[in-house]
Amino acid sequence: MLRVAGAGLLIAAGAIHLDLYLTGYRTIPTIGWLFLLQVIVAFGLALAVLATGGRHALAGRLAAAAGAVFALATLGGYLLTVWIGLFGFKEVRTTAGIAAGVIDVAAFAVLAALALAPVPPGARDEAPAGGAAATQPGFPARIPAAIVRAAATTAAALAVAALVLLGVAVAGASSAAPAATSTGTSTATGLKTTTIDGTTVLTNAKGFTLYSFAPDTPTVSKCYGSCAAYWPPVTGTAPASPGLPGTVGTISRTGGGRQLTYNGHPLYTYIGDSAPGQANGNNLNLNGGLWHEVRVSG
Repeated sequence: MLRVAGAGLLIAAGAIHLDLYLTGYRTIPTIGWLFLLQVIVAFGLALAVLATGGRHALAGRLAAAAGAVFALATLGGYLLTVWIGLFGFKEVRTTAGIAAGVIDVAAFAVLAALALAPVPPGARDEAPAGGAAATQPGFPARIPAAIVRAAATTAAALAVAALVLLGVAVAGASSAAPAATSTGTSTATGLKTTTIDGTTVLTNAKGFTLYSFAPDTPTVSKCYGSCAAYWPPVTGTAPASPGLPGTVGTISRTGGGRQLTYNGHPLYTYIGDSAPGQANGNNLNLNGGLWHEVRVSG
């Protein structure tokens, strides 16, 4: 039962990461291939957990232990992206992220229990070719009970700590990073330009790069829910004299509020930009479409 449950949890975690990878994370530098690696390792370990066991006691325990460590490491990576960000990417609170975190904690607990479970009667490591050791207890059965109990206590404490840290991270995760603060009631200095890698781009008052979303129309934003958490809309009122070569306007957002537009493109910031002068969201295919820095010419 533990073996099937543990493998199932690894597969579930891998499936969530696969969905995120296919729906846009693959375009995020470094993070993309790390997600793909997580998917491959999760499915591989799940198969290893299912394939081992029975008379292969040691192999089964090693596979379970590897799966438990993987689940804990995956959770650790998620917590880091929520708290401080990794490789220029910062996570926000999403249903998929919370679900994956809970699954990782459950997978660690189940697989750790499997790795430390008592050896079933008759289970042995495979004997050498001559069969001389076929009647000897396998390695897992020879581990002192005191060590097993200590390991089980440690694993239980880690599972509880992981669940608490996940709860704290989720509770403290904001839906918008400091970089994503809206421009408020815009004035002539609410929007400005800067040069990034030789290209003149539009920024908000704090110097953070502004982006356009390909599925948008000049009058309708298609970015709501979790999309708006990653790409906070720039809200405010259009200045009478923006001092820019293009046209600044506003559109209405569902639920109220006005979103600034530039040359017919609704404007957004990106939580992956942690400082002015960055454009980590440029050319990402995320949350249902392509994102581009808003370039200013003329």
